[in-house]
Amino acid sequence: MTGKMSEVKMAQRKEKCENCTKQCNKKQGEDGANWGLENQEVHGQLNKRPQLLLSACLSCDGCLSEEDTLKISQQNLEEVERVLALNKKCDTSKHKVVVASVCPQSLPFFAVQFGLDITEAAHKLCSFLKSLGVKFVFDTTVAAGFSILETQKEFIQRYRRRHHDSHALPMFTSSCPGWIRYAERVLGSLVTPHICTARSPQQIMGCLVKDYFSKHQKLSPETVYHMVVAPCFDKKLEAVREEFYNSLMDTRDVDCVLTSKEIYHLMEKRKISWEDLDSVPLDQVLGEGGDEVLMRHDGRGSEGFLEHVFKHTAKELFGLDVQEITYKTLRSES
Repeated sequence: MTGKMSEVKMAQRKEKCENCTKQCNKKQGEDGANWGLENQEVHGQLNKRPQLLLSACLSCDGCLSEEDTLKISQQNLEEVERVLALNKKCDTSKHKVVVASVCPQSLPFFAVQFGLDITEAAHKLCSFLKSLGVKFVFDTTVAAGFSILETQKEFIQRYRRRHHDSHALPMFTSSCPGWIRYAERVLGSLVTPHICTARSPQQIMGCLVKDYFSKHQKLSPETVYHMVVAPCFDKKLEAVREEFYNSLMDTRDVDCVLTSKEIYHLMEKRKISWEDLDSVPLDQVLGEGGDEVLMRHDGRGSEGFLEHVFKHTAKELFGLDVQEITYKTLRSES
């Protein structure tokens, strides 16, 4: 049984993320052996192999530690299906209100799979999620807006203290969990003081759902099960970080993260085609009237953070209205 479970885990690792190409030169072998902790004798000489240290690991799931594996053990379809199934069986007083937040970066995947435009694909996805028993489906763009505003504010503060604070600039975005883990575990203090302290859109959405929305619905946070549909496996690792766990309420801002591919596999498993789904607009976490057109932020990278921060700073500090930004790719000469 153990052998079969290992095979399943290895297969899941190989298929863990949609287009992630991260590789770690310290990763374990396919058999899971921790080769990095062993030395080898070659031609009578002790050949020291590089150690696999936690501080140098990205936890990219190629060689997750037991602790990390345990933390993300509930970040899967089976756990979501378990919660939905319990809602159908148990007393209504014990039901979890299942809320799904959809990252805008996930929608192109479904648009391509369905052969539809982004808005219509979002509405079909919303219909599918609600057919499973999800009560509310939100778009995380509103959370990205809050994250951008906080990032703009922090950059202005850092710029103004740049002459007496060596860590003020440059400032790096905090929206990508893969980048954050790399910075923390590999680059360390050389880079981490430069990382923006604003929460990522995913975790801001978690706060909106578990705090603002739950209060608005007269629900306690622990009775709300919040799942996020995201394009990246690292979002799962972000959701289980200790700082996003509320010990007082015994709940996380985000209970489970599923990738776009996991959701699509669930559709295939249940033999549901997009043609069979109605077009259902997404709900509004802040209670505004539903817009048929999903709003997106300008900018080509980092969810538009660079473009928004640059334009805001130019206006705030120098009184300049920048309409268009020309990007130029630079490469270090070293």
